[in-house]
Amino acid sequence: MGNIGFKYRHTPYRFVMHWKDGSWGNGELTRDNILHINESSPGLHYGQQCFEGLKAYPRKDGGIQLFRPDENAKRMQRSCERLLMPQVDTETFIDACKQVVNANLEVMPEYGTGESLYLRPFVFGCGENIGVKPAKEYLFVVFCLPVGTYFSDGLTPVDFMTTEYDRAAPNGTGHVKAGGNYAGSFYPKAIASKLGFADCIYLDPATHTKIEEVGAANFFGITYENEFVTPESNSILPSITKYSLLYIAKEILKLKTAERDCLIENVSEFKEAGACGTAAIITPIRKIAHKGWVHEFDNGDDVGEYTQKLYDILTGIQFGDEEAPEGWIVRVK
Repeated sequence: MGNIGFKYRHTPYRFVMHWKDGSWGNGELTRDNILHINESSPGLHYGQQCFEGLKAYPRKDGGIQLFRPDENAKRMQRSCERLLMPQVDTETFIDACKQVVNANLEVMPEYGTGESLYLRPFVFGCGENIGVKPAKEYLFVVFCLPVGTYFSDGLTPVDFMTTEYDRAAPNGTGHVKAGGNYAGSFYPKAIASKLGFADCIYLDPATHTKIEEVGAANFFGITYENEFVTPESNSILPSITKYSLLYIAKEILKLKTAERDCLIENVSEFKEAGACGTAAIITPIRKIAHKGWVHEFDNGDDVGEYTQKLYDILTGIQFGDEEAPEGWIVRVK
């Protein structure tokens, strides 16, 4: 079966909930995929907006499950707090996701295809507002679409290059999932793509010496001492996939793990490296180009030993084929 990719598809239902006069109303499912908002909405002009991404996975037994949705809810709450938007409580967030999955069963991928149902919850400021200030009204929306892998080649090593552009400021909004963080990444990604790379690697904005993120995903590396390492910084988005891999590496594969600085000049300390996130799952890195030199990881065109193990265990848990740590799975049906 061909990879259906990662692109928008109009599915039957989505969940919409309106915040006005100091509280959230009763959300509802709707077939309308067009949002009707005021032209002066702060979400359009000032970027008062955040979003999440998670997936519903088909199981072999015919069931469907969500992977760590409580962590997505908590991250969205932190994003809303940073952007002065009303938070959506965890119970409401998970219930909205369940409603959307159950209302769209006709487009739920089948088990064994490697595909899943991607859920996109988001909150943004709407209503009449022309001043530079928070909105008076907000919408919380969850829509879904069936997806394959984010990168067209799936679990195949790809090449990245560093960029002189910054993804976020040292004390800005890099640690939350604000839409503006991604808008600023379009231009450097276009440059990388034109040069033949999958995307660019962002270095720390203060010194441009440390690896922070790989495009819209988190970075990890496996050292020659078999240590699983990810960067540490207050301008990195805390990836739920990354923290799940940290747990798997330590508790299941019995590797040493660390969150620490990953200097671009010392990238040769890693025999394997990858990008990880909900959309990408894991994308192995073949090469990194930086200021005229290129580092190629040991696996070359193949997937590294530990990268493959991490991928197999993580996806096994997500699709219900591997036993999950307590609290990681929420059954939808």
